[in-house]
Amino acid sequence: MALAVGAAAAADAPASPSVPPDAVPVAAEAACVTDPATPKRQLRAMWIASVANIDWPSRTGLTPAAQQAEYRSWLDLAQQRRMNAVVVQIRPAADAFWPSTYEPWSQWLTGTQGGNPGYDPLAFMVAEAHARNLEFHAWFNPYRVANHTDPSRLTASHPARTNPGWAVAYGGHLYYNPGIPAVRAFVQDAMMDAVRRYDIDGVHWDDYFYPYPVSGVTFPDQATFAQYGGGFSSIADWRRNNVDLLVREMGARIRAAKPWVRFGISPFGIWRNAGTDPLGSRTTGLQSYDAIYADTRRWVRQGWVDYIAPQIYWHIGHPAADYAELVRWWSETVTGTDVHLVVGQATYRAGAAGQDAAWQDPAELTDHLTLNRSHPRVVGDIHFSAKDVRADRIGAVTRVAGDHYRRPALAPAGVGGAAPAAPNLTSAVRGTGGVTLTWQRGATGSTAAYAVYRLPGDGAVDPCDLADARHLLGTVRAAGTTGTFTDATAGAGSTYRYLVTALDRLHHESPASNARVVSGSGGTFSVIVDNATAGGFTAAGSWGTSSYLPARYGANYRFAEPQAVSDPAWFTATLPAAGSYRVEVWYPADPGYNSATPYLVATANGTVTVRVDQRGGGGQWRVLGTYDLAAGTRQVVGVSRWTSTQGYVVADAVRITRL
Repeated sequence: MALAVGAAAAADAPASPSVPPDAVPVAAEAACVTDPATPKRQLRAMWIASVANIDWPSRTGLTPAAQQAEYRSWLDLAQQRRMNAVVVQIRPAADAFWPSTYEPWSQWLTGTQGGNPGYDPLAFMVAEAHARNLEFHAWFNPYRVANHTDPSRLTASHPARTNPGWAVAYGGHLYYNPGIPAVRAFVQDAMMDAVRRYDIDGVHWDDYFYPYPVSGVTFPDQATFAQYGGGFSSIADWRRNNVDLLVREMGARIRAAKPWVRFGISPFGIWRNAGTDPLGSRTTGLQSYDAIYADTRRWVRQGWVDYIAPQIYWHIGHPAADYAELVRWWSETVTGTDVHLVVGQATYRAGAAGQDAAWQDPAELTDHLTLNRSHPRVVGDIHFSAKDVRADRIGAVTRVAGDHYRRPALAPAGVGGAAPAAPNLTSAVRGTGGVTLTWQRGATGSTAAYAVYRLPGDGAVDPCDLADARHLLGTVRAAGTTGTFTDATAGAGSTYRYLVTALDRLHHESPASNARVVSGSGGTFSVIVDNATAGGFTAAGSWGTSSYLPARYGANYRFAEPQAVSDPAWFTATLPAAGSYRVEVWYPADPGYNSATPYLVATANGTVTVRVDQRGGGGQWRVLGTYDLAAGTRQVVGVSRWTSTQGYVVADAVRITRL
């Protein structure tokens, strides 16, 4: 999965929903003012690799209980980092993590190929993921047979032994020969066995099609080309056609069997270089089109896949394969199609020994996701791999989670399907453990999950509030005709409105349920800190003081020239308890002030930066967002000078209100 430039390394269709009279529509996010750092729809996932026991199981021969405990810990990690999907390798090398009728049990379970682990791992994994409402994408490798070249080491019933002409040795590995039509049909059948028998959410392939080339060694399929290559003057074109057929046929078979199961591929990050093909990217690395015969651009343009997750495993500014250039190229490639673009992130590089200097910067990975926001076609990220997400070297994953995964997210909606009917929220009751909600499933449509929202106060519901991830509490997998959720973060002194929506298997969202109001038991905590508040404001001598503009809060305000230095002014507050708080700022606006003043919010999950145009909108409280803040006295909101735009940055006052 992890690759360097130029080298390989290791439901039923629902009826039209009926909308209850008191249901609240959910506005399109694009039509509302929302926090750009926390999009409501975003695929967030990590790869869990089984080949060579990279992630899971950690070693062969573990008891079923130990394997299951390890797997649950990976799902716990995904939830902790507010991910909504896992991509789990269940067919790493012509073998199976389920009782397949086509291929033997994987050696990575028991240590012996064909060894029964004593339970059905795939059934267990899907059930555990769905219990947490995490999507389960089943990751298959189509053609790899073994990480050695000796067929006699395969179990006697292995298809590569019972069909000895199917496999070839190359580069120290055994592969099924992609040019044999019977092989192409067989590997599809083997994968479709899992699709038909298990409630998976996606079929996922990585970047291995024809093997990555070994210098000076030709892949031994010349005889196969002579037998099956009629009509092709070039063996390269024939090889690409073999892979094209595999992709097109598999996509069609999945859609015919289970149209809600999404088909995604995570190819090598470069299709072709512009120096070779004017349609290519401005890069100079290995070309998957030519090296492994993967015409990834065609798969997207033809709509043969539902999502593409290119492994853009290079840093921003890489001389041969600049991350920024490749995100641009892939964004343009999916434009005009229904294919979702999800970026494969090289989380394994962050802080790892031997990696480029850029990967020793804790900000590199989070900067990738920040850059993605300038390309709206990017709808999420997959991190390679789970062990690196857990390792969190140099705090890079913590930075990503704090900057981009602060709130839960719904997966992007797929093509087809329809939103189910709105649920009926029957009760919202405050207890010692929080506020418990109970609802009834809508009367029509196919409901797969629910999304739960919490709004402060007791006023009318603005549909835009439901387009804002800051109000999304979480999601619940549907089971039966009722549902329940407990909000353990509800403040005892706060009044809230709760609403619930329903989603189908492709994540189309219903109108919201009726709202239920839960009153607080006391007054709401709110504090205002002015730049003149004793003990509440600190700034270096580089920050001036002015009372020039009348729209200031209080007697004066502070200002500074923008500069690329770490010199923020900080507002300090004492918060009574950990919880969710609304943060607002006040400043006097002026046309000469900065258009992108960076406000820093020190949340419980890391520091968040929100840029505010101080040329307008001043003389009033302006909401930065809603954040999880820790209890105690500390610096909560800062104003930074570090911005490339011109004009004074201003620090005047902040208001922090518990919700």
